[in-house]
Amino acid sequence: MAHAAPAPGPARAPGTTPGTGTGTGTRLPDVLSARTHRIALWAVPAGTGLIYGYWVAANNRSGGPITGWNVLLGFVAALAFAALSYALLRTAPKLRREVHAVLWAAFGGCAFGFLYSEAGASILRSVFMSLAVAAVVFVVLFYRYYTHEDAEGHRVS
Repeated sequence: MAHAAPAPGPARAPGTTPGTGTGTGTRLPDVLSARTHRIALWAVPAGTGLIYGYWVAANNRSGGPITGWNVLLGFVAALAFAALSYALLRTAPKLRREVHAVLWAAFGGCAFGFLYSEAGASILRSVFMSLAVAAVVFVVLFYRYYTHEDAEGHRVS
């Protein structure tokens, strides 16, 4: 079997950049430019908002004919979803990890609850389902933020 031969030179710790030996080069390189990140900051909420709006409109009409009110509902839902997700993307990372996770959980739970209620479910069932989704989102995101950030909210490399 063929195995890679060890590289010549001094041994270095995993995750360090060759030539530094200090361990400061543990950050992964940023593949995308700053311009791409700026575009993605508004393009991702706009795209997901359009998908969400279409989904809301499709659930609302329940396979029936497309009406003007149905299209209006879809665009209003898309606009609200995109605006809220853009606001969360801008403000939530500046908050402590607990509040960060709670905001995304509330957003996910409310978005799911509205979508679920448009499918024709009762309000009580929609509330319980959205609370369950929000709880799962909170647990997953809190775990992620707890393991990837320090207590002040700075990313740990």
